Parts: sequence; structure tokens; C-alpha cells
Amino acid sequence: MLTAAFVRPAVLADRRQLSDLLSLEARMHRHLDWRHSLDWLGSPFYWTLAEGAQIAAALACPPEAPRQFWIRWFAVANSWDPQQAWERLWQTAREAIVQAGGGRAAAIVTQPWFQSALAASGFENLQAIVTLERERQPQARREARRVQIRAMQAADLPAVARIDSAAFEPLWQNSQETLRAAFSQALIASAAEEDGRMVGYQISTGAGGRAHLARLAVCPDAQRRGAASGLLEDLIARLNEYGASKLSVNTQSDNFSSLHLYQKFGFRRTGAEYPVYAWNAPRQSAV
Repeated sequence: MLTAAFVRPAVLADRRQLSDLLSLEARMHRHLDWRHSLDWLGSPFYWTLAEGAQIAAALACPPEAPRQFWIRWFAVANSWDPQQAWERLWQTAREAIVQAGGGRAAAIVTQPWFQSALAASGFENLQAIVTLERERQPQARREARRVQIRAMQAADLPAVARIDSAAFEPLWQNSQETLRAAFSQALIASAAEEDGRMVGYQISTGAGGRAHLARLAVCPDAQRRGAASGLLEDLIARLNEYGASKLSVNTQSDNFSSLHLYQKFGFRRTGAEYPVYAWNAPRQSAV
């Protein structure tokens, strides 16, 4: 069956079939994303594997930061072999990434079958994402010196994007568009200011008595002066007012400063870990 199939770019007219693929098929990888998989339609680095007019599989890996290509989603119909479908689509994606100047493709893996497919394609285990959780408990609200915490506003998003870019390595940076989507879904979003300058922010989501600290960042030149602690203290106090029973957070297994900060505030690892696999493409030399 796969012999007759062909890879082509995904187009807006594919929305209905791709929606069916998302809702009906068991073999699917989805990135932990603020935007829906179909929102990327019309972007480059989005392909389908089709036989005639029927879409059997799809792969989207549009870049977030320059030359950083997250595998946003990969889905394949139950009647097709997932390894073969992945190999066909990834071959096209790999060639396109190289032609675009190289870079890194990565995926946060939640399913063993997809981990096997990535490993067979030359992806290597880079690190892991770990989950920590904090039970509701009283938290002293301490005033951080020189740092004031206030509600984040939509007008702050350009500054938020600059802080995000400075605080994280390229693979983990979020674009302003993605941060806008995150802000629109936030339960609590806060900004930290020092001497009138915004130096940090946090975005948290929540529902049903639970909350998740989705993003926290502080400018490198303002770190270790209480901004991160101030943001956490304010968040915990506000969640206690809401009556949230638990607060969770994810971070990289090798981000020791973040792990230390969260554990200081009563977070404990849950045991849940998700490996991050990455593939590096060479840059093409200028002719």
C-alpha cells in the first residue's frame, strides 16, 4: 500500500481529513503545544502521506525559533504501518530541514512506539522532561527586595518574548505568537518588575481545583535577586485563594537550578518522565 502513496505539502483543504485523523486514529504523537495541530496548516514543514485523495498520515514540524523544529504532531491511519509511514514523511522533512540551512529537530516522547521510530531515524536521547507537584499548603508571602509582582497584560507580550528568548536556549524558546496563545489560556499570568523594568514572568493554567505552572522565566541579568521566588510566592498565594488543591510543573531533568527552586517551594517529583529526542542536521555550505 505504501508503495503507491506519495508525500505532499498539507493544505487548508485537508483540514477535514486531518481532523478525522486526529480524532479517530490510535497512532498519534502530539507535542505539548499551546496551539492546536490544525492551526499550523498553511505553515511550511507540514506534509501528508496520501494515496490518491485519501490522507493516511501527516507530519508537522514548523520551527519555533530559527532552525529549531519541534515534531508538532505525527498521526497515521490504523490500516497503515506507523514505522513505514514515519520513514516516508521524515525523509521529506529531513531533506527540507537540510535545504533550509540545517538545524535541530526534537520531540518530547510520550509513547514507546514513537520513541522506537525516532531512534531508528537517528534521533538521540537529549534529556528528559520531569514532572513535579505541590500539594496545597500555607505559603508565607515574602516581599522580594526590589522586585514587584503584578498581573501580566497583553501589552507586555513583546517584553515577555524578549525575556523568554534571553532565558532559554534556542530549542526551548517560544515565539511571541505562541506566548500570546499561552497568555490567552492562562488562569494566572504575572510579571516581575525591578526598578520599573520587567525582568520575569509566569503563565499558569488551571481547571477543576488543579493548576499547572506552564512557563516561568527571568532575564539572566536579573536572576538570583528574588524575581523567580517572588513570582512563585505570588502564584501560590493566589492559587490558595482560588482553592486549588495541587500545582504541577514540568522542567528538564538537567535543569538543576529550576529543580532546586521548585523543591524549595515544596514541589516533589511525581516519577513521570518523558524523554526528549533530538536530531541535528548539518548546515549547507554557501556556494
